[in-house]
Amino acid sequence: MTRTPPGAAPALLVAGTTSDAGKSVLTAGLCRWLSRQGVKVAPFKAQNMSLNSVVTPDGAEIGRAQAMQAAACGIEPSALMNPVLLKPGGERTSQVVVRGRPIGEADALNYRDFKDRLREVAVEGLAELRSRYDAVICEGAGSPAEINLRSGDIANMGLARAAHLPVLVVGDIDRGGVFAALHGTLALLEPADQALVAGFVINKFRGAPELLDPGLRMITELTGRPVHGVLPWLDGLWLDVEDSLALSVDRGPMRAPVGRRTLRVAVVRTPRISNFTDIDALTVEPGVDVRFVTAPHELGDADLVVLPGSRATVADLAWLRDRGLHDAVARHVEAGRPVLGICGGYQMLAEEIRDDVESGAGRVTGLGLLPTAVHFERDKTLGRPEGSAYGQRVEAYEIHHGRTTVDWGRADGAPVPFLDGCRRGPVFGTTWHGALENDGFRRAFLADVAAVAGRDFVPAADTDFAAERTARLDALGDLVELHMDTDAVRRLLDEGAPEELPVIPPAGPVLAPTS
Repeated sequence: MTRTPPGAAPALLVAGTTSDAGKSVLTAGLCRWLSRQGVKVAPFKAQNMSLNSVVTPDGAEIGRAQAMQAAACGIEPSALMNPVLLKPGGERTSQVVVRGRPIGEADALNYRDFKDRLREVAVEGLAELRSRYDAVICEGAGSPAEINLRSGDIANMGLARAAHLPVLVVGDIDRGGVFAALHGTLALLEPADQALVAGFVINKFRGAPELLDPGLRMITELTGRPVHGVLPWLDGLWLDVEDSLALSVDRGPMRAPVGRRTLRVAVVRTPRISNFTDIDALTVEPGVDVRFVTAPHELGDADLVVLPGSRATVADLAWLRDRGLHDAVARHVEAGRPVLGICGGYQMLAEEIRDDVESGAGRVTGLGLLPTAVHFERDKTLGRPEGSAYGQRVEAYEIHHGRTTVDWGRADGAPVPFLDGCRRGPVFGTTWHGALENDGFRRAFLADVAAVAGRDFVPAADTDFAAERTARLDALGDLVELHMDTDAVRRLLDEGAPEELPVIPPAGPVLAPTS
């Protein structure tokens, strides 16, 4: 039996059969449920690969999903909750962020050189959280059955073994083949890893529960492990998603329009899109129709075009040109319709970009829609700025290498301030993420956009984005409370994985033992 180490709070690991199986959702739901039970709980993800990140109150950068999970716990996020963050920039390279600070770039091969150090950082971070809280719910990464990566794993079974964690494996039934995925995941693990897998959870189930019962009994008989919950499909749980996989699925139904017209927003989905969670606040506005686009013709009927953040501004700018989207954006502006650039998108709107840091491309011509110049610096700017616009208070966060200079005295059309950036005509730019989550600012901005675009649209007066997020977190807690064996979860936290769980024979030779 895996016991909690002396002096450490109980913890368990939520692993998944695949990426996007529901690890983040289940982790947040468990955190919300425990918090509502009066447990002082915290989330943890040892290693996260995501382009959606956020800045903590102490100025550290962590994955957005862990910040959402911290909100589910009712606590502020910290670097301890996501000690290692990988931010992909090219086809093979990622920026490595350790305890909230970038330490360099790594590719798939030389990243192995970081592994020993990062494993130590991850284990120490979890131990520190377990000393501060009553319970910790850990989220794995990808799948624990990625056997080619097991020897260097620090986020799944490598972490479970090092920290003595019982493991729940969640599978997405909506993909199909969930029982094969659960059984196969377990069978591919070496015996010492299998000994920590205490049960399964099935996610995104639609249909009559009794139709699933025979499968639940059979997977338990085949593996010796129970299914601790079947979570039903629930629309609208898309806020604060971790990666762009979620952009290929339904982002929830558009709410009924207010006023006589709908405001149509086209968000350009670049290959290295980051912090697209900035758009979440628009999607909860009644009458605002948001869609992600990748082709010029998809901008044709848009009232507002958004160029979101990017982990690789110059590369994504080249992609815009290759696709003809740069001309489509320019035509949109020539027609007098608004464009909003956020962070990397703001940088693309510049006349010139000098990048010897991120891409090494040197001087690059921007879209030329704002009288600005961008110079990339090696030190990353991380902050949680505050300001105002339209007479409304704005709280935000910023994550960028590029420093933008505005030519305020342009004779051909001087810009005016907009948050920390500028506006000229229908073109707006800012480095601030999260600004649209501020209700008063968002309403004023959308009203301005509608006026510029010539649309008869009136923002709702009562949309409360913070309340929307809270309602989604409560829905996750309800999923756990209503559809999981919470007594079994408590036992796993208190006692660890049961003794003598059966070993499932692998499909091939057993891998060499790993620590």
